[in-house]
Amino acid sequence: MLCARPFLIVLCICFMHMSFFVIYPNQARDEWISNRETLQNFDKSSFLSDQPEHHRAFLSRFLESQMFATLIDNKILSMWEKEPDVNLRIFDQRVKLLRKRHGENMICATSYEPCVMSQEAQQVYEKRLHCIDIEVTPPSEILSNRAAYFRSFPILEKSVLNQECASRGNSLRRVKNGNKWRAKEISIDQKQINRLSANLSTAEVSPALLAQANWTFVERLLKDIKSKTKRMLLEKMGTEAVALGLKGDGIEENTLIASLCDLLEKIWSHGLQSKQGKSALWCHLQAYLELQDARANNSTTTTITNPAPKALGGNKIGSGSYAGTTPALAWNVMRKRMDYLSTFQTDIDNPPSPNRSRSRDRNKFVGLEQLCPLPESLEFDVKNVLAMADIKTHIGYTRAWVRLSLEKKLLSRHFRTLLSEDSLLRSLYKRNAFLRCEEEKEQFLYHLLTLNTVDYFSFTNTYPTTKLPYRVVIFPSRKYGSYHTSSNVWIIISGTMNETQRVPVPKGSLEFIFHYKNLGLLTTMRIGHDNSGPSHKWLVEHVVMRNEVTGHTYKFPCGRWLGKGVDDDSTERLLVGQRVLTNSKNTEMPTVTNQTPPRTRSPSIQRQDTVPTSELQHQLGNCVNVIVKWHYKPSRDRDVGTLTNLLCGDDGLVKCLERVFLCGFRSTRFFGKNLYIWDYFTKIKEQFEVYLQHEQQQQLHQQLDDSASSMDSSFSDGSGANSLQRRELSAIWRYYVHLMDEINAAGSQLGKDGKFQLLICLSLREHLLTRMIKPMAMTKITHEMYEEESFLRRKNLLTFLIQILEPLDDCHIVLENSITQGIPSQC
Repeated sequence: MLCARPFLIVLCICFMHMSFFVIYPNQARDEWISNRETLQNFDKSSFLSDQPEHHRAFLSRFLESQMFATLIDNKILSMWEKEPDVNLRIFDQRVKLLRKRHGENMICATSYEPCVMSQEAQQVYEKRLHCIDIEVTPPSEILSNRAAYFRSFPILEKSVLNQECASRGNSLRRVKNGNKWRAKEISIDQKQINRLSANLSTAEVSPALLAQANWTFVERLLKDIKSKTKRMLLEKMGTEAVALGLKGDGIEENTLIASLCDLLEKIWSHGLQSKQGKSALWCHLQAYLELQDARANNSTTTTITNPAPKALGGNKIGSGSYAGTTPALAWNVMRKRMDYLSTFQTDIDNPPSPNRSRSRDRNKFVGLEQLCPLPESLEFDVKNVLAMADIKTHIGYTRAWVRLSLEKKLLSRHFRTLLSEDSLLRSLYKRNAFLRCEEEKEQFLYHLLTLNTVDYFSFTNTYPTTKLPYRVVIFPSRKYGSYHTSSNVWIIISGTMNETQRVPVPKGSLEFIFHYKNLGLLTTMRIGHDNSGPSHKWLVEHVVMRNEVTGHTYKFPCGRWLGKGVDDDSTERLLVGQRVLTNSKNTEMPTVTNQTPPRTRSPSIQRQDTVPTSELQHQLGNCVNVIVKWHYKPSRDRDVGTLTNLLCGDDGLVKCLERVFLCGFRSTRFFGKNLYIWDYFTKIKEQFEVYLQHEQQQQLHQQLDDSASSMDSSFSDGSGANSLQRRELSAIWRYYVHLMDEINAAGSQLGKDGKFQLLICLSLREHLLTRMIKPMAMTKITHEMYEEESFLRRKNLLTFLIQILEPLDDCHIVLENSITQGIPSQC
């Protein structure tokens, strides 16, 4: 029993607000019982969205257990039964005690809380001892004449023991309430309850006291919203807040947002005319949405009655078409309207020239760089939330809308829009409500406005199963006029939460929308084609992708060719995403330019300006330091997407090592194509295979100590090394050859630069990079393909290169599937 009590306390803390997410049926008991196997009785997605990150792994599995399903069934059955299940009553009683102690705040137990129920149980037990509910008569002697004491046990008298029990109706008195026994409810704070009940039972309450109590409550709400926003800002500032002398309480971001949602519900519940649902905020939003739809319908009716001249884009779907539709249908109508506006944005801004037919196509292509901005209206975000099929309750819709508005930095603006409808506000709230106090309402909105100074991904990181629309725009190069390709193009997008399968690009289209489960924050994109058709050579400048719900826009720079027989013969490219900060007042993305990105330069073409070795050393040191700092961050601040950018981004470690290996590389050939770095690594593989074959032959004829003497003359100085060093060297050769074979087998569509990138990333993951550099530098191939001043031939630069990369051996590198090409780890 002592072990079960703390476990019960923890479960009660986790499920303290469970009742808000229970989906109560609107049908009769018998009908519900017959159909309960096919009904969803609990809003799991919304409930998990409010839980701390370290609780979700357990809760997501516990919610699928039979134990929890039975608990929810008993909770629903309690609506019809007079006496609910005994275990459910115990659970609800514990939850009631927790709410009495902590209030309605969900932030009550973010850390370990000692079990205090045992102390309270002891106090209740002591109280019960002082409140006697059973009166027992004093004990009386059975035998009238007691015999004298003997030294042995006396013989019992049969006549006395066989007497029938006498009727003693007045000897035992119990406290009754009607015909049922009543257990006295003993409270620790009995005086406060009595005092409160005395105040509530007073017939006449002074209006001045009521006004003072209401004013105190309003001030308390304003103080709470100020402290909540401050704690959220301190949590996002992290170490910067500590440097400024401020100190956070270490509470998780998701828990703070859930606490903010609770406070918003408390504010919207104050001063209601009549409560209509579990979420007062969602009822207000629905009323506002109905009001706007009614106005849109009236304006549409007026337009039909008094038709105006047909303007450009007359087929545009009116906003009034959303009224009276289901959420899914409203979303479909809205999506078609968004597609229409984006498609015809160019035609409206730049009318086609009737004299030149080619100018229309050129203008239309230029217009793709001006993505039509997403609506920032309150109705747009509410309808996006309504389209989420995995949310079933009003509380869940409210939390999803708050998280979405917070992520889009529109929470304060949306609330200002919602509260600007005075007629609606007066019909829903009393005069003394918080939302009708003008000064306090303005301060409330300004406190929420401070949250726009930090970036939240509270919606993107919370709903992993929600299907979201993504818009993709491909920007081919204009230098060669090859806007389209005859090949079948596909893309694969990876994010922090999910990865897509191959998404086919519509034939002849450069802009399209697809729906997929929430990908999280986008990290990489693989773009390629099947190299079919006459015009399979395609130069892509960059790709832009946007989440059509959150508005997050990502740019994936490319600047390389796709197709065989051009560049490095690659039909697939790995692109690393960069989030673009767009301005709502300017539709044109600031970072999308008409110039070809720097990555258009192929490694086969020598640079005109050579970078000094000192500058390369400085760049390499910065890349390594950033990765090491990322490794020693707290686990909650480390994500694979950031590591991908640090490795494969334009300023990442792979690009820096590419410059290091290009330094002094003899790539120019008078006859034939210029060489790539991958050609050097391929020749090193062939050289290592020769070494391994020669070593195997030597093992058959002589001892292992003499095997190194017949190798390449470059290893003659190491002939006196012990057998352990030779075994380690042979292991490096063998591992390098195996890794190269894996890359050649898995990356058949990759070009030479893509294979080099894959080799560097996999060698980092397998902790092979620093060990293979020195054996590579000692081969004859290195002397043939590199100048004397290169990193691989100059002794001090080679020592620096190995030593600067050694800290990466202590880092645990976890790569995305989009980088590894499915090659498993050997560590």
